[in-house]
This record gives sequence, structure tokens and C-alpha cells, in this order.
Amino acid sequence: MDAATRRNAIYTKLKATQCPISATALAAQFQVSRQIIVGDIALLRAGGLEIIATPRGYLLPQSSSALTKTVACVHGAEGMERELELMVENGCHIMDVIVEHPVYGQLTGQLHLMSLHDVQEFVDHVRKHQAQPLSALTGGIHFHTLKCPNLECYHRVLDGLKREGFLFQETDRD
Repeated sequence: MDAATRRNAIYTKLKATQCPISATALAAQFQVSRQIIVGDIALLRAGGLEIIATPRGYLLPQSSSALTKTVACVHGAEGMERELELMVENGCHIMDVIVEHPVYGQLTGQLHLMSLHDVQEFVDHVRKHQAQPLSALTGGIHFHTLKCPNLECYHRVLDGLKREGFLFQETDRD
């Protein structure tokens, strides 16, 4: 298979799923190295395709009628798993995590977590690599972009975050 045909096949595979596909899995399927796949993705992006890289692999943005909301949170690394669980348990898709860094400005990490299984995989990956969450750069303060099926789900998330002490409020700055 030539490179252009492989890139077309990669794009077709990404269009056919809503779950992230890792570069390693694509490399195995197309019998090339992971680095070849990373290069293919870069060329597809340079050609104008929007491809999202998440910790679990690549995916295409999904069009949706869901509400897009941003929520401000604050907690230490020990609260990350419970915070993410609250969001997906209440039906919301966690698109990303954002911090406002004093030197670099806004830093965004793509998450695309839709289920408890996704959350567990992400948390396991963080632990395996002994990684610090982005919020460690900002004293625990961070934002999440959520896609929620309706306003009721979003309010359940806010209520849960407030109950657990994760919802950032103006008094947290004092």
C-alpha cells in the first residue's frame, strides 16, 4: 500500500469510529512503524483535516447537539479521579482540561472521556507514567470543557462538584 492510500485508509478508519485509535494500533493494522503513523497524521492535519490527539489515541471531532459548557474546578492530584467520574456519571463528555499558566498562557490537554471506563484508563495511564496533572502547574485550579446532553445533566455535575468541594468559587482565591 502506498503512503497516500494508507493516509486515506487511516482517515476512513477514524471516520468510522467515535473511540480514539492509538498510533500503535494503526501501525499494527497497516504494518508500518508507529512513527510512520504519526507522520501520516501530521500530513493529514497539514492537508486541512481536523484530527484530535488524545491520551488514548486519535479521533475526529463529532458534531453534536449537546450543550458545551466550561466548569472551573480546584483540587489536588488526589481529587482528579473522583472529579472526572462525577462528570461522566452525570452524562457529560469531558472534552479537555485547561489551565491558565503565568508564562505560557492557556494550556489545553485533550481528554475526550465519555465513560467510567475511559476515566479509569486515563487515571491508570497517569499513574503508570507518574505524571502530574496540568492543574499541578496552577495550584489545582483548572477548567474542563464539557459536552452535556442537556442543562439538567450540567447542573447535576455542578451540584456534585460543589458537594465534593471541587467547584472553584471566587472565595477560593482569598
